[in-house]
Amino acid sequence: MKRVIMGKLFLFLVSLNLVSSIVLAVGPPTCPADDASGCSDDDWEGEFFSGIPKIKYEGPKIPNYLAFRYYNAEEEILGKKMKEWMRFSVAFWHTFRGTGGDPFGAPTKKWPWEDGTNSLAMAKRRMRANFEFLDKLGVEFWCFHDRDIAPDGKTLEETNRNLDQVIPLAKELQASTNIRLLWGSAQLFLHPRYMHGAATSPELPVYAYAAAQVKKAMEVTQHLGGENYVFWGGREGYQSLLNTDMGRELDHMARFFEAAVNYKKKIGFNGTLLIEPKPQEPTKHQYDWDAATTANFLRKYNLIGEFKLNIECNHATLSGHSCHHELETARLDGLLGNIDANTGDAQTGWDTDQFMTDIAEATVVMLSVIKNGGLAPGGFNFDAKLRRESTDVEDLFIAHISGMDSLARGLRNAAKIIEDGSLAKLVKTRYQSFDSELGAQIEAGEADFEFLEKKVIEWGEPRVPSAKQELAEMMLQSAL
Repeated sequence: MKRVIMGKLFLFLVSLNLVSSIVLAVGPPTCPADDASGCSDDDWEGEFFSGIPKIKYEGPKIPNYLAFRYYNAEEEILGKKMKEWMRFSVAFWHTFRGTGGDPFGAPTKKWPWEDGTNSLAMAKRRMRANFEFLDKLGVEFWCFHDRDIAPDGKTLEETNRNLDQVIPLAKELQASTNIRLLWGSAQLFLHPRYMHGAATSPELPVYAYAAAQVKKAMEVTQHLGGENYVFWGGREGYQSLLNTDMGRELDHMARFFEAAVNYKKKIGFNGTLLIEPKPQEPTKHQYDWDAATTANFLRKYNLIGEFKLNIECNHATLSGHSCHHELETARLDGLLGNIDANTGDAQTGWDTDQFMTDIAEATVVMLSVIKNGGLAPGGFNFDAKLRRESTDVEDLFIAHISGMDSLARGLRNAAKIIEDGSLAKLVKTRYQSFDSELGAQIEAGEADFEFLEKKVIEWGEPRVPSAKQELAEMMLQSAL
């Protein structure tokens, strides 16, 4: 009996030693965010994306999936270089914090540079990986949420210190690569404190915390030379009206935006403030439902001249619109400031954040951008993520190349449509009856109902011509 017990004990000790050896062998040592020992973030040597060359334009006939076929940054289209029309940006959160996890499954992605922590050392390593990726991809801008680039601390002060540890590195990397910050933003939706909202929370301390977080994020954005600052209110809405004072919450949100405008001016931040509409998810109803709702909110609270809109294509379809509709609504109100370039899956009905690869959609998107005269100081931010099943490092490049090429094809097609002029002529013909003396009076607000009634009696029943919708669709398809 003693021999059996001693044998089992020996096997246990051997197994324990083996497990310890495995644990010690997995990954480099890590440095927690609250560690004061000064452990270094220089434990990664060499390239993060070894084997991936700088992505270059090679033209449509070259079968190289690590090259651009349609995006030629320096090529001029309608008087501007392609890179000036596009102003492409990579979203740090999807590209470097996306895990592939979803409500039904665990994360599927573990990039080689990740050590499994959310430490300051890891944050700095991710930042260096980010700039290598941007440089190899050949884009000139990046975007971030504050909590994606530096870890949360136990207090606001500690969290701000964490940010202050990472920002100098980002600024240094910007200077060495000539890559700029398109926009920054505060993550006001992930932490449990924001479960009822941030600017619309019924809890005053939460409202104040959100204000302090935006204050710091705006300062950081300014320090990095950011050209815009974005507000996305994923929790600014309600799950039920039964327990919600909607009027008070909307007033609070307006006061929050007013305070943001005042602080922007106080610190001399010259960037554009952008609001990103979304109808729902995670809330059942979000207050900035779509472009028209947001524009009306800004008018009601006298903020219309202080903000523009960041239109996300997947959010447009969630609100029951096309991306083209949302862009035109924003453009006609003088509010189109930036585009989050992505798309959704019509069969799922939720925010899948896929890369835009539909050439017809990319073409009508670019028609709006051209009519807008471009997007600067905004641009196209790829608020898009790899599919859960795409887990190779090169997939990060393939996805962005595909998105950039799709929009470049859209730009080329839109230019063909504009230069051909047939579609514009069709639209002008539809409204030609208003290109008359009476039409000018109506459009100037000078024709009253009594006068128009007399005209109807004089003319008789109107003749209503064809809208030629199928011809318009044929013209679009011909350009593709």
